[in-house]
Amino acid sequence: MSGISAIKPIRFLTALICLQLSACISYEPLVLVPAITLSAEDILLVDPRSGNAGDSIRARVDFGIDTSINESDSLINVEVLPGVRVRSVTPNGAADAAGIKLGDIILTINEMETNHPDAITALQTQAVSDSDSDSEYTFKVRRNTVVFAATLIAREVGGNPPPLELFRADPLASRAGYRTEMIRIANQLDSETELLAAARVMEIFPDSPLLAANIEVGDLILTVNEQKLNSAQDLINRLNQDYQYGEQLVLGVYDGRSVRAVNVRLWDPGRRISRISLGPIMRYESSLNPPSNRLSLLDFWLFSLYRYSSVDGESSHSLLGLFNFTSDYGELTEEPN
Repeated sequence: MSGISAIKPIRFLTALICLQLSACISYEPLVLVPAITLSAEDILLVDPRSGNAGDSIRARVDFGIDTSINESDSLINVEVLPGVRVRSVTPNGAADAAGIKLGDIILTINEMETNHPDAITALQTQAVSDSDSDSEYTFKVRRNTVVFAATLIAREVGGNPPPLELFRADPLASRAGYRTEMIRIANQLDSETELLAAARVMEIFPDSPLLAANIEVGDLILTVNEQKLNSAQDLINRLNQDYQYGEQLVLGVYDGRSVRAVNVRLWDPGRRISRISLGPIMRYESSLNPPSNRLSLLDFWLFSLYRYSSVDGESSHSLLGLFNFTSDYGELTEEPN
């Protein structure tokens, strides 16, 4: 009986040590997870399926000047005066050819008052006539006490077509690219068709969880956990905001014939031990950025029995704080940008 009674305290002590160990161990992601900035639904890119890309983008002209608010020169009473002040003139640009110089005050353009630089920007982004690649503007300019009119021929900026949106990329949760499409699917309850928004898989990146779920390029994703999507960006927002990395969810996937429920486990960066602390007996810390490892035994703040540190390949050993050994000193090198 005495042997059995002695086992119980040992088990209790073992359980206590295990609880203490679990409380002193910290974890962090095995792979550093960068922050992702989610895009808005509407951006100034052209959808390649919209037909004539040039019809949906307003042409832009360049006056060849940089302007700012026209403030008074008084340091005591600063006022905003009419017009905008020319801060720079592009050499051989439209304004330079029209005789406009640095420091001039632009009062009006085509009889429209220009009391803020935003007015100049708005005029430069207006549509250009298809019949004439150049546009003529009449500037009313003040230089010192002289007010004069200048005729400026603004040319359209660039001759290249506008950028085309290929897809929306999710580099983390699902590691794939998607494009918004509207499709019609026959309702299972009746013969009528239903118009739905879908995210078509356009590209699958390495280590994507879609590969393990047998989701291929061209498949259409309709739902996430039985919730309908609004767009490809909506899918990306949900995966990165509503769910944790490594979490399992159900995607409604349409392959052109039928809709099937597919279990997908989002990309998981894994976990690693970053810190173990057992009071003064032992302390271990590890970090990924910069790569470093630290270990101390019997650490009593002022001195420790043994201390080890490794940062970026440089390691050091200390015994009782008296004997220090270092190795693998790094060399200063210039990394390419």
